[in-house]
Amino acid sequence: KTKLMILEINSKKSEFYELEKFKSDTTLLADSKKGVLSMPPNKEMINDRVIKFPNSNTINYIKTFDEKYFVDQKVILNWKLQNDFKTIMNYKVQKATTEFAGRKWTAWFTTSIPFQDGPYKFFGLPGLILEIEDSTNSHHFTIKGVKDSSEEFIYPDLNNYKEIKIKYPQYVKFFRAYRANPATSLIGKIPDFTDSEGNHISGQQKVKEIEKMRLEKFKKDNNILEIDLLKK
Repeated sequence: KTKLMILEINSKKSEFYELEKFKSDTTLLADSKKGVLSMPPNKEMINDRVIKFPNSNTINYIKTFDEKYFVDQKVILNWKLQNDFKTIMNYKVQKATTEFAGRKWTAWFTTSIPFQDGPYKFFGLPGLILEIEDSTNSHHFTIKGVKDSSEEFIYPDLNNYKEIKIKYPQYVKFFRAYRANPATSLIGKIPDFTDSEGNHISGQQKVKEIEKMRLEKFKKDNNILEIDLLKK
């Protein structure tokens, strides 16, 4: 799969998110302010957001399941600079390597853009990371463009999920429990209903259907970026 992501950087913080998800949330928020209840597009979008702060190893990782989790995570990347250079989008870049989340990564960064930042949770090189890829070629980020903007950036808050703040070790336990039993938080929360064909569906039955669907999805989604999350 290929997705267009945004890395928004200002003097206070940076945010990394999917462009299509941002546009969808912006539209939903604008509609709600008009009193219009609209639905997001019926397509899979990345709901992860990563917020980083200058001169800090602690990032905020926002991940939505049946609730929205705000995860405080300390990320320390031990970079090794290599004496290899090339050009990306007319920027001279240098090679660097590190290990993160159970994978080995190769990055290319430029000192011509003076932000020690990069896509996802990657940062800490003496310039902006323009490209980074893991050694299995499973996950690859590459820059498509750079744009200046004077507008203040605020990600649209739909306030449509229960928000939970946790530390990263707690998140790891939750994530692994969720992969094993992905509908636990829905038990007792879905009322009985009648579907469009007039069939009576119990809430318990619907929870089981959701669990089966999610477990089938997880079987295919077994090469996630942070592969060490799947290790027990």
